[in-house]
Amino acid sequence: MLTADQLFINLGTHATIPSVPGLQAAGPLTHIEALELDYLPEHLIVLGAGYVGLEMAQAYRRFGSRVSVIERGPQLAGREDPDIAAEMHRILADEGIEVLVGTQVQRVERSSSRKVAVVARTAVGERTIEGSDVLVAVGRTPNTTGIGLEMCGIELDAQGYVKVNDRLETSAPGVWAIGECCAGNPQFTHVSFDDFRIIRDNLAGGDRTRRDRLVPYCMFTDPPLAHVGLSEREAQRLGTRVRIAQLPMSAVLRTHTIDETQGFMKALISAQDDRILGFTMIGAEAGEVMAVVQTAMLAGMPYTALRDAVIAHPTLAEGVGPLFSSVPARAV
Repeated sequence: MLTADQLFINLGTHATIPSVPGLQAAGPLTHIEALELDYLPEHLIVLGAGYVGLEMAQAYRRFGSRVSVIERGPQLAGREDPDIAAEMHRILADEGIEVLVGTQVQRVERSSSRKVAVVARTAVGERTIEGSDVLVAVGRTPNTTGIGLEMCGIELDAQGYVKVNDRLETSAPGVWAIGECCAGNPQFTHVSFDDFRIIRDNLAGGDRTRRDRLVPYCMFTDPPLAHVGLSEREAQRLGTRVRIAQLPMSAVLRTHTIDETQGFMKALISAQDDRILGFTMIGAEAGEVMAVVQTAMLAGMPYTALRDAVIAHPTLAEGVGPLFSSVPARAV
């Protein structure tokens, strides 16, 4: 029995296994097992087209597996703008990955020959996809069940995540929560590390919060997808007027020297002033280029500062110059 005046909960999450008839009995893989396999699946069926699903799908396709991805939503990478999702769909399809969107899994069957069959409902009717293995990548479940948090006065939300305020304090005095188990937290390792810094600094007398954090993320496909700030769809939902600039990666000379010309950059600029509100990139070293734009956003720099910057040639970051040169003029 350990007792303390202060307690910090960093419980994490685990892969969600949906209640699809026959799925649990079929012995599905999660990202844990998929990283520890000692054989190559003949045909891997991936349920879910988010980060884990697409990263694993591409990796196993390149290892030599046949791969099918099933997504219940209308597009893969559901949080992204349609044009971003369409480009990623094209890239994966060109590698021979079958991607089925708008498809609802009805049941899963495992035969005596160890083959697995996924019966799904598509827009054109029922279809059966037969494979050797099923990988489940449809979301995360917090590791908060059955450990007595409620008995300690620590409130959870309807999904089981720990309720916290912007200082990451729970409803119980002297108890904080960190990382993926926190309600409202983006589920990234870099967010968990920043949570630690918030609590550390506040314990030392600071006044930091998680409010208004500019949180970037990357999907580590090849080429990778990186994003920071508002997406076009979020801007529309919020009623935020923006100007949009796009640049194909083939217009960045560095991509030709490394033979990595797929993808594009996309930037959202305020319609009222020259603030950079969002940036997305599919392309080689997307995360590194995104960090350049994120730094400018954190500094409150206008997009014109990057447009007119002298950036070393030939580099991938050099592409932000022509990208921001294509920003439409502000309406009079």
